[in-house]
Amino acid sequence: MNRRRSSPPRSSRMTPANAHGKGGGKLRIIGGKFRRRLLAVPDHPGLRPTPNRMRETLFNWLAFELADRRVLDLFAGTGALGLEALSRGAQDALFVEADAKVADTLRTNLQTLDAPGQVITRDALALLNGSPQPFDIVFLDPPFRQGLASDACGLLERQGWLNDEAWIYVETEATLTLEPPATWKLHREVVAGESHGRLYRRTASPP
Repeated sequence: MNRRRSSPPRSSRMTPANAHGKGGGKLRIIGGKFRRRLLAVPDHPGLRPTPNRMRETLFNWLAFELADRRVLDLFAGTGALGLEALSRGAQDALFVEADAKVADTLRTNLQTLDAPGQVITRDALALLNGSPQPFDIVFLDPPFRQGLASDACGLLERQGWLNDEAWIYVETEATLTLEPPATWKLHREVVAGESHGRLYRRTASPP
């Protein structure tokens, strides 16, 4: 969702440092019960919400799959994807963000919305190597060009983070050829600028 050239720390969705200019910005929820709510984005180099057009496309794909689902938002950044899912009926969401300042703002935004989510300040790959809890929907949008997408996909599958028919959205740089686990079937994909978004459906066993 967010176009990133580099990203210290690697859990935040980043864009070039001049994407906002100085100061923070605003995240707008585009659908559901929190529609049009504006939330703070911290003053952090290069951080910005996922573009509205890409978010709208993804959530059109997931329109009938969100109700009462458990959501995992890895490399969460602003939390745009997880917050949008909560707005549209997800039961709860776990946000994983390594940068403490960004994570604190995300916690504040959840409180502002009175939304059922939890934020963990931790490296996403370190979390995936730990004790799993299965999720129905996973958003995976790591910093570009750091080789994180393939590692995260493999850990999600091997470590037991996915329910049998989970949905997994992966966004990478458009130039990356991604080889997902054998149990993941590509459902939809979209390319916009530098970004390639892929939505997969997990099956209980490989085809």
